[in-house]
Amino acid sequence: MDYILQIMSDYVTLGSIAAIVVGTFVGIVVGGLPGLGSVVGITVCLPLTFGMDAGSAIFLLLGVYCGSIYGGSISAILINTPGTPQSAATLFDGYPMTEQGHAGKALGWATFSSVAGGLVSCLILIAAAPQLARIAVKFGSIEVFALIVMALTCIAAVSVGSMVKGLISGALGIFIALVGVDPVTGFPRFDFGILELEAGLDLIAIVVGLFALSEVLARAASGSSPIAVVRSVQMRVPRLKEWSGRLGGLFRSALIGSFVGFLPGTGAAPAAFISYAVAKNASPRRGNFGKGEPDGIIAAETANNAVTGAAMIPTLALGVPGDVVTAILLGSFVIHGVTPGVRLMMDHEQLVYAMFAALIVINIVMLVLSFPVIRLFGILLRIKERFILAGVVALSLIGTASVRGNPFDVLVAAIFGVIGFLMRRCGYPLAPMVIGLVLGPQLEDSFRRGLLLTNGDFVSFFTHSYIATGLFVLTCALIAAPIFLHNSGRKNLMNSNV
Repeated sequence: MDYILQIMSDYVTLGSIAAIVVGTFVGIVVGGLPGLGSVVGITVCLPLTFGMDAGSAIFLLLGVYCGSIYGGSISAILINTPGTPQSAATLFDGYPMTEQGHAGKALGWATFSSVAGGLVSCLILIAAAPQLARIAVKFGSIEVFALIVMALTCIAAVSVGSMVKGLISGALGIFIALVGVDPVTGFPRFDFGILELEAGLDLIAIVVGLFALSEVLARAASGSSPIAVVRSVQMRVPRLKEWSGRLGGLFRSALIGSFVGFLPGTGAAPAAFISYAVAKNASPRRGNFGKGEPDGIIAAETANNAVTGAAMIPTLALGVPGDVVTAILLGSFVIHGVTPGVRLMMDHEQLVYAMFAALIVINIVMLVLSFPVIRLFGILLRIKERFILAGVVALSLIGTASVRGNPFDVLVAAIFGVIGFLMRRCGYPLAPMVIGLVLGPQLEDSFRRGLLLTNGDFVSFFTHSYIATGLFVLTCALIAAPIFLHNSGRKNLMNSNV
């Protein structure tokens, strides 16, 4: 008890509480603006922490981190554009609910799922950090490849209308992700002599073009308003009876997010896609996925927010960042005199436990701040429709240009806006392309490194370790389960007719 009181007296101050609130608020707003996101938010706030003590500085950056991942769901639900790549899976069912006039309910599901996922991951972080860190060390390139392959199965889950067109869209996304410098040899490829393409195509620029700009073009071509079903936004809290039959899925998604989060080199986007695919197969309402099913929102938002706490496990215990965002956080810790690694618990034990407590407080603050922030975004929806169209285009392009400071990204967004519009007209789903874009680089990198480890023997991937074998078996099960259920349903129907 004395130890807990000592931690509270050292770190629970007015400055640390203010840092948590400000960081979380900034994170939600930055995450909700298309084209920005966690990396931009933390990078912008990092210089502001130089004059702060280590505890308050780290709490502020953790607030930005957690808030930005949740904030991405707001724009995904309201304007069909994920504010961050981690929220790409949320728009699959979030925006259809908005089109049906249930934007407030969709935001409610997203908010409470995000908070629940974050809190569960914090509890796992506190209870199992040392044990999970030992497992994370066993994940090499081949194990990560097996995990990404499993994540790619969700292409089938979101290929509404035509499986063939969905697979083509996903393959095209993976191919586009290959543009740029080869991760192994360092040579540029598929750049066609264009200097700007050597750095690759920016994911945010492509996503903004595919979803935001193509949506504007589609609405303009059809003569309808971009957000015709939403005149104001007020978050609706899901009632207890609406959670009936969904709590199991929420807990499962939290475990998936926590598991993926502590694996180095993965991140929140694969966790959301894996969780969405698993929920699609397991939910009794699987037929509604892609049409505005709350289970889809719960799966995506619970998993990607569960990553926030779990991703700190390899960062703190091993000094190995779980994703790009935690890599920046790792650098910020070092700047403030805190060196993550095996001696962290020995050298900064009180600060580590204070960070655990701060993550819990951040999720609670995030829930409180979500109401006014969503109302703030809702004010924009009272503007006349033609101004909304212009505003979506302007904000999207400004956000795109600000990510890398490269005007070429604006051109990329415009081109993919046209591509997205044509894909909509031809019945090709956009979601599989985004999945390919997000997971493609990790798939290639882990595959190439795995081949180096096995001297080019791909068959060895399946027997490399019990973890890789288990993940490949689970992938086969995810693919076979819908086929089995479909055939079983047909047999039952034939027997009933007889």
